[in-house]
Amino acid sequence: MHLLYNGHIILEDELQLPLSNRAFQYNDGFFETLMMRNGKLLFWQDHVARMKEAAKVLKLELPPLFSQAGLEEELQTLAHCNNTSEYGRIKLKVWRAGGGLYTPETNAVDWYATVIPAAPVATEPLQIGICKNVRTIPSSLSHFKGPNALLYVLAGIEKQERQFNDMLLLDQQDNVSELISSNIFWIKDAILYTPALTAGCVNGIVRRNILRWCQAQRINLQEGKYSKDSLLQADTVFCSNVTGVRPIAAVEDVKFEPVHPLLTQLQQHCFPSEV
Repeated sequence: MHLLYNGHIILEDELQLPLSNRAFQYNDGFFETLMMRNGKLLFWQDHVARMKEAAKVLKLELPPLFSQAGLEEELQTLAHCNNTSEYGRIKLKVWRAGGGLYTPETNAVDWYATVIPAAPVATEPLQIGICKNVRTIPSSLSHFKGPNALLYVLAGIEKQERQFNDMLLLDQQDNVSELISSNIFWIKDAILYTPALTAGCVNGIVRRNILRWCQAQRINLQEGKYSKDSLLQADTVFCSNVTGVRPIAAVEDVKFEPVHPLLTQLQQHCFPSEV
């Protein structure tokens, strides 16, 4: 397989990173997960916006390529080299270059991108549990991917142990936050609810699209801090990330109706060619 390292396509076994690499030593960076569909990167401008937001918080200096069409074209070329243009999952990892201890030597970045084959948009309902071992912690770092990765790793271990499809994470006050790699929404009495970013959830790419669409369509959408009891009283519950918008059939022992007209509209809006 090929990867893209600082703008150069190389074979995976050609990649050599020093032990002083700050992603390894300090998790000093962030990542984006992007989906390739039929030669096109989905939600590209939203990914660019979130990368800029992450770089601003972490005080990283992104190369000019990240603000131009060139990076999108290079990622498309990478997918083509690995025969994943039709369905591909790209991970773009960005970290602070140079060495140093906690105090870095530079704010410039190194980066690489990998791609693996992916499947069409997933729509099967999920069975999820409520995570007991970890809680989300809202901060300036909680809205993008990377700095809090261990939180989701531990939730993933609990998911395996308890044999659920996913886990619902709560914040420190037991308010609903998110799933392991998805944002969560629910419908009750024709109102769409989702946790605010102050609950510690990632500011997801598809979440952004859902919020914009609801505003344009004048859908009654409420963002806030909600107890798990509020969620468990919902009519329909679903989650979203760049792989799809999926209904949730049950949270622990509480079941929900997996079909709803608003859910269908959102699936068609976010992934129009595959629903």
